[in-house]
Amino acid sequence: MRKISVFSWLALLAFIAACSPRPAKKSNTGGEWISLFNGKDINDWIVKIHHYETGDNYARTFRVEDGMIKVRYDGYDVFNEKYGHLYYKTPFSKYHLQLEYRFTGEWRKDAPSYTILNSGVMYHSQDPRTMPKEQDWPISVEMQFLAGLPDGNPRPTGNMCSPGTEIVFQGTKYNGHCLNSSSKTYPPGEWVKAELIVLADSLITHVINGDTVLQYSKPSIGGSVANRFDPKYIIDGKALTSGFIALQSEGQPIDFRNIRLKNLE
Repeated sequence: MRKISVFSWLALLAFIAACSPRPAKKSNTGGEWISLFNGKDINDWIVKIHHYETGDNYARTFRVEDGMIKVRYDGYDVFNEKYGHLYYKTPFSKYHLQLEYRFTGEWRKDAPSYTILNSGVMYHSQDPRTMPKEQDWPISVEMQFLAGLPDGNPRPTGNMCSPGTEIVFQGTKYNGHCLNSSSKTYPPGEWVKAELIVLADSLITHVINGDTVLQYSKPSIGGSVANRFDPKYIIDGKALTSGFIALQSEGQPIDFRNIRLKNLE
């Protein structure tokens, strides 16, 4: 029997180790919750307000105080349709978004009446840097937030609205701008937990305080409501499989906190 030197054994072991399958590295792109808001500033966010260039946070509409993102209008002389949105810097496609919101303060009486106790979070939005100064709403889909009015009538939250977009609901293209959810009515001043589960363009789920309140599918570009957009970025019928997330400002003070996301890619 031929003797094998120690050096040869070591070389053989090194060769076997190099050829052996290695465990896959754990992905750092999904599966864990990440905070989109650090509680200190909005440096990771992009502001776009109607009538102003992207990046101009007119009158500190969006500000950070007490660990919350606050939407305020105390620096406004007139509202003048200054609809605003605060976009997280990174687009996403498949994800689970969680946040909490509460309506507070006085609604601006020179804002349109439908904006009272009304806000939302936009998703699959166009990049705010593609929006002209005079574009009023981003091409996007909205998870709309509402609170109850003094008349006591039902006013569900977690609804769907579609500026410049369309969806399929219960197997049929939905012919309308907003679609009510099955949620109960919540009073202003109460914190509400909203969750948005987005699977590209296959299935969208709205969850309010732990209850699934709306599901639909196939968001795409089309329809009306958004105005004065640059047509080179808008292709009717194009499936919306990814885009930016944005918090809304349209005349009603509101607070946002605990904004986090799990990437489902």
